Amino acid sequence: MEKALLVTIKLKSERDNWRVEDIAEELEELTVTAGAEVVEHITYITDKPTSNFFIGRGKTQELTLLSQEQEVDTVIFSRDLSGTQQRNLEEVIGKKTIDRTQLILDIFAKHARSPEGKMQVELAQLQYLMPRLVGKGILLSRLGGGIGTRGPGEQKLEVDRRRIRKRIDKLKGDLRHFALHRLTIKKKRKENAIPAIVLVGYTNAGKSTLLNTLTNTTEAGVADSLFTTLDPLSRSIVLSNGEHIVISDTVGFLYNLPHHLIEAFKATLEEVKEADLLIHILDVSHPRVYEHSQAVFAVLKELQADQKNIITALNKIDLLDDQMWLERLKRDFVNSIPISAKFAQNLDSLLRKIQENFAGRMIRLEVLIPHTRMDLVDRFYRQGKVEEIRYLQKGIKIKLNISKVLYHKLLNYKEIDIIS
Repeated sequence: MEKALLVTIKLKSERDNWRVEDIAEELEELTVTAGAEVVEHITYITDKPTSNFFIGRGKTQELTLLSQEQEVDTVIFSRDLSGTQQRNLEEVIGKKTIDRTQLILDIFAKHARSPEGKMQVELAQLQYLMPRLVGKGILLSRLGGGIGTRGPGEQKLEVDRRRIRKRIDKLKGDLRHFALHRLTIKKKRKENAIPAIVLVGYTNAGKSTLLNTLTNTTEAGVADSLFTTLDPLSRSIVLSNGEHIVISDTVGFLYNLPHHLIEAFKATLEEVKEADLLIHILDVSHPRVYEHSQAVFAVLKELQADQKNIITALNKIDLLDDQMWLERLKRDFVNSIPISAKFAQNLDSLLRKIQENFAGRMIRLEVLIPHTRMDLVDRFYRQGKVEEIRYLQKGIKIKLNISKVLYHKLLNYKEIDIIS
């Protein structure tokens, strides 16, 4: 297993609630998720970064001695490094040196399953590497694999700028085809007035577990680690009033998620912008639940989706012993429902809340259709909720709930008699 020395840095100028210890703990979680062993972890609180090493020459020398003593393979920084800083650090320390963005991209590469997901990761990695291939460049050929080199493959490490540009253009073109396919699906959904709900939340908050439980499937990968879900996954469910909705899972958010990563995955995150309703899943058992919420809303704001209708699902109540803490969270997070996605606790309340959000989109009526239009009976069962059906001599009488969009389409059928 790859041995890693972690360097967590907190700038004094940063005005947020994240302590250096919190940032350090999350960096360890990311490193373990990437498959490395943390053998040493040091933290720095500084006024501002230096242009050559970020942490200054004296601290760099300390880091060099420590990495040699611990015989580490990789040094991982909690901050993004410039190409110059990364090259200088590698030359002095003599170890592979990567930053937080490379670490996150490595985890993305590990978890990408679909062709689109793999393309997005490769594109993000190549765009990240491109400005760093200057002069000597990062000595990629001697890195020998491991964290920060996973993804597009070994050939990527030796290609020149021209080939990288060509590959980037090819990936962008291929991803446009996927975007067009999604646009077609989205257009069809909107024509049928099927509401779209998107699950958002901090990584490992329980989004995939909730999707699996609500849809009675196990297709969304679930694990107690960060960024288990990279590829968006959508499933449909039917509410108790007969309304059909589509629920989509998304990649988990993170504190200080690099802007260029949001840009790289904007095609996937477009689902968030297009949603009719967001369900924000919060892990109430986590000591940094408030900070996690702030981090999620920071990303939503960047996506221009922070003003959408949002239901907050206070998840993992099965791990809580202090009910007073839960009561406080319910007060602090408006429009919230306490749940346990893992044990399906209180999900009926969540579904009722979802149904309330779409109140007014459905209509209850009674129709009489001829026996020759059994195709409509099938459609009513698929797109609505049939409450009562009676086969009479003069036709089929049906009491049902359907969407107003479908109702207006029925008005064009002359053979349908709308009783009430």
